[in-house]
Amino acid sequence: MARPIFCATHPRACSTAFERVFMTRKDLACVHEPFGDAFYYGPERMSVRYEKDEDARKASGYSESTYKTIFDRLDHEGAEGKRVFIKDILYYLVPPDQQPPRVAPSLQSVKRGIGTEKMSNGINGVNGVNGVNGVNGTHHVNGHANGVNGVNGVGKKAPFPFPTEGEPGNPTIVPRALLEKFHFTFLIRDPHSSIPSYYRCTIPPLDQLTGWNEFYPSEAGYDELRRFFDYARETGLVRDRNDGPENGIENGTENGNIMNGDAKGPEVCVIDADDLLDDPEGILRAYCQSVGLDFHPDMLNWDNEDDQERAKAAFEKWKGFHEDAIDSTDLKPRTHKKAAKSEEQWDAEWKKKYGEEAARMIRKTVDQNMADYLYLKQFALRP
Repeated sequence: MARPIFCATHPRACSTAFERVFMTRKDLACVHEPFGDAFYYGPERMSVRYEKDEDARKASGYSESTYKTIFDRLDHEGAEGKRVFIKDILYYLVPPDQQPPRVAPSLQSVKRGIGTEKMSNGINGVNGVNGVNGVNGTHHVNGHANGVNGVNGVGKKAPFPFPTEGEPGNPTIVPRALLEKFHFTFLIRDPHSSIPSYYRCTIPPLDQLTGWNEFYPSEAGYDELRRFFDYARETGLVRDRNDGPENGIENGTENGNIMNGDAKGPEVCVIDADDLLDDPEGILRAYCQSVGLDFHPDMLNWDNEDDQERAKAAFEKWKGFHEDAIDSTDLKPRTHKKAAKSEEQWDAEWKKKYGEEAARMIRKTVDQNMADYLYLKQFALRP
């Protein structure tokens, strides 16, 4: 069976509209941003966003989610024979602020991939998440002795860094053995569009839905995406498109569908959101070709009750971030391509919408991420 497709992206990349296309397919099991559960809420969380709000973590319903429970869910999703399609924010798998990665404790003894049951250092093991020396252990991060978040702790701090070691060269907290199980693709968007869109989700009126009232530049997500993309290319998780059968990759067929990437590694597949919005059918045809799916034009329309209900249920946990995608009924080419703007015009637009101080923050964040975006853009798929 073809490996699960993992569309790795950053926030506000039009990724939910992209995801809705694949939610129309009954032959796919679509999973919406599963790893945020562990990144923000669970005992292995790496984000500090909810450290002062334990009630919100518990109310989310994901306060017990570990990275292993999420991988187990993905394994279950594929158990009925459907190919799994995952859309997720890549920085959920990478420590914030370029901290050195360490393998998530619940995944520490993973050797052979999804479904591994041998957890000698796992969730309830001696060194596991709830173990003696683990994330919630007696002597470590959330311990009751001298742990950072313990009774005698000195401040609020997410459980990262974990009491584990990282894998050489791997920028994520996921063992290579698990990463190899996925067909990785990438979706990007110009920071001039994504960053102010993200900022808007942290101010009134959307903050009343999202629950986020502070903008974190560290959540832009481009740095993590680029570092993982480079790791994937350099180590064979993905291969350059001009690589051929001599590298052990051949494009076979199964039931009339091209099964690219099922041998040794998928080809590089990067989608730029502007290209997608200008030519959705052309880009999606090329994307489907790359990941081994047949393309149907009716994938671009979800104006029916079943598809709408499925989307509302999937997007419920991230209120305020996906309303446009929930309310949409199809994906059509935009009538006019995005007009080119000077940097001065962008600054003036942000100042008018959000005020001078916010405009400065947005500008700084955009500038910090442009090089990574432009680097990834050179790999963008063309129809």
